[in-house]
Amino acid sequence: MVNRMTKVYMRRLLGQDDARISFGVNVMAARSIFLQRASYFEQGVTMYWSVETMIVFSFADHERMLDTLHPAMQRGNCEIRRFANGELFISVRTPAQMEHCVVLGSVAPPDERLLSLALLSHTLKKDGSRKVTLFLPYLAYSRQDKEKPGESLATAWVGSILQASGVDEVLTIDVHSESDKHLFPISLVSIYPAEIFANTVMKYQLTDATIVAPDNGAIPRCKAVSEALGRSATGIPYFQKQRNETGIKRSDMFGSVGSRVLIIDDILDTGATLISACEKLLQTGATEIYIMVTHGLFTGPDWKKLWSLKVQRIFCTDTVPATKEILDERRITILPIGQLIKEHMALLRDIAVNR
Repeated sequence: MVNRMTKVYMRRLLGQDDARISFGVNVMAARSIFLQRASYFEQGVTMYWSVETMIVFSFADHERMLDTLHPAMQRGNCEIRRFANGELFISVRTPAQMEHCVVLGSVAPPDERLLSLALLSHTLKKDGSRKVTLFLPYLAYSRQDKEKPGESLATAWVGSILQASGVDEVLTIDVHSESDKHLFPISLVSIYPAEIFANTVMKYQLTDATIVAPDNGAIPRCKAVSEALGRSATGIPYFQKQRNETGIKRSDMFGSVGSRVLIIDDILDTGATLISACEKLLQTGATEIYIMVTHGLFTGPDWKKLWSLKVQRIFCTDTVPATKEILDERRITILPIGQLIKEHMALLRDIAVNR
């Protein structure tokens, strides 16, 4: 069945009426509906968009994901370099006029990524691209989503930069919060890899583990994985988290857990959130802990303390390119999201055919 994220995405791309057609069918059936609308009439002339109307540009860090795309999608060619004075310069070698262009990349540090992405998007729109979609597997700056006097609101700032650069929409994997969507001035669509996580739970025989949310924000993620496993999504055990100047203060657990525990969250950065959660879980009697996150940043050395807190294995997707250290760590399992990207890019392509 088409999941909730896909429904929202289709509604935004197609309009309310067209999206409603596909809600009761699977993705393949939905595509056949779209393909029946492959032409339109303008001033008495029938015009057809070929499957090559979607051109995909990728930055170096994400080129590995291009292999998952439909072979009919045209790969864009561009050059990014700097002048002698340090200024960025982009040359687009694939004609973009009246085309739907998709850019696969990142806005995470170093800052050159954001600038290059913005400049490429601006260049494509300047050359007449009818639509520019960014596919950012990991949306950096998404945790700076709280309005506080005297402090930056970087989520809104990034959205404004992208909008000013001609970007029409952003597609990402597991955005940090619903607040991000409200702060973005352009369409922001988030896809959650619940089925990938559920399949991993079954593959590693973790179906008897208690799924735990390390804070309130992770509860919807835990529910999505539970539903994908065919479990009840009610009564997910969770902690309440508060940050202070000395770190993270965590409440006692709401709910009960068994000896085997699976923590599900969106990001493993320095590991502070997960470390404090594991410390509390050990106090409740947990003896075997597994961690499953969408984005593995693995910043600094502190996250390694998890191994001393009964953590047996960490699962994360490949939304963030892994370093050699992470790839060499046998207790970390990288879960490819290529199939997920392929499905949603195919949906984008089929919609482009019918526009």
